[in-house]
Amino acid sequence: MKPSIAKVSPWWTPSVHLDRRPFLIGRNAIQSALRGYFLSEDFLEVDTATLQVSPGNEAHLHAFATEALTTDGQKAASLYLHTSPEFACKKLLSAGEQRIACFAHVYRNRERGPLHHPEFTMLEWYRVDESYESLMMDCVRILALAAETTKTTRLTYRGSECDPFAGPDRISVAAAFDRHAGIDLLASVATDGATDRAHLACEMKRIGMRVADDDGWADLFSRVLVEKVEPQLGLGCVTILDEYPVSEAALARPSGHDPRVAERFEVYACGVELANGFGELTNPAEQRRRFEIEMSEKARIYGETYPIDEDFLDALAIMPEASGIALGFDRLVMLATGASRIDQVMWAPVAEYGR
Repeated sequence: MKPSIAKVSPWWTPSVHLDRRPFLIGRNAIQSALRGYFLSEDFLEVDTATLQVSPGNEAHLHAFATEALTTDGQKAASLYLHTSPEFACKKLLSAGEQRIACFAHVYRNRERGPLHHPEFTMLEWYRVDESYESLMMDCVRILALAAETTKTTRLTYRGSECDPFAGPDRISVAAAFDRHAGIDLLASVATDGATDRAHLACEMKRIGMRVADDDGWADLFSRVLVEKVEPQLGLGCVTILDEYPVSEAALARPSGHDPRVAERFEVYACGVELANGFGELTNPAEQRRRFEIEMSEKARIYGETYPIDEDFLDALAIMPEASGIALGFDRLVMLATGASRIDQVMWAPVAEYGR
């Protein structure tokens, strides 16, 4: 006889909604407060199209695809639900906007769990002709504002706490690898950005970490980051993890003081990644090269690729110097309200499907 499985009540059940409602009211209050912050900083709130010709070109990013049809029902184009409003926002910077912010519903396939949902809200904002340090200060203010709005002195997640009013701990990725894993990360990165897989694998084996034969340098980097570094970040105070290796730069420009690293940072609280910011790359040829490398890796691992948005690369050629950041709004709400699962802070979560 098979054991019975307790049925979980739907989110729309009155008793379940009653339990979730304080988190949802907190969500609305935080969103209103953040809109006030951006208004006070002379930002324009923009709205971008959800359907895009490319969902983004990161190897491990999975999108939802659809087809556009002509009026007579013939296939016109493949389209994707965007995984971020980034490409559209940068086109607006190319068009002449100076400070923009966007609350966007975004979509990511193969993602569901306590901190992940197939549809969630991304808050992105951009500052033209301002350094990426200005975004760090925005993040510090925004986290404190979220806590003030929900009348709490601590951000919390599953037993971990973070004081959003304390000064942040800004640390480079290399220093964090040394502190939390005892690994000299930049010894495996050359001045031209080339990476030494064998060196990093040797360091990982030295500290007893798993290394698979088909792991590339990026796989090894991610494993150390996830297993050794991230759980130690944002405990007690906010952590700003800065200067990612240039091979992990994504859409960020190289650092002006060390060609091995990029102007990319992430913000952590309670061991949870909240935001990912860049000093933006404006070189379309270099961006194309990075996209092609990522899609080659995606083809190797998953047997598929996504198209490159040529319109985006054209716009990038005239985009001014800028800094931009994406913040997981639902995660921020979780930490400020004490929710333990991301679906608790969503008014109407996506229906459950096969696990």
